[in-house]
Amino acid sequence: MDKKLIFKMIQNCFKQYYQNNENLPLSERDYEELYNQITQLKARHPEAELYEIINDSVYEFITG
Repeated sequence: MDKKLIFKMIQNCFKQYYQNNENLPLSERDYEELYNQITQLKARHPEAELYEIINDSVYEFITG
């Protein structure tokens, strides 16, 4: 999967929860962890939509 696309989708998902884009609570390490989690989930559930996996992962990260 395209890493840049997934990072962009993660950022867009966070924008739903945070109004000020400059204050997104993510470090490079957080992005990498989310990316790894998302790619693993997608590999285990290939029938699942990527945006659903990303939304669930970001929600879990925020509430977590």
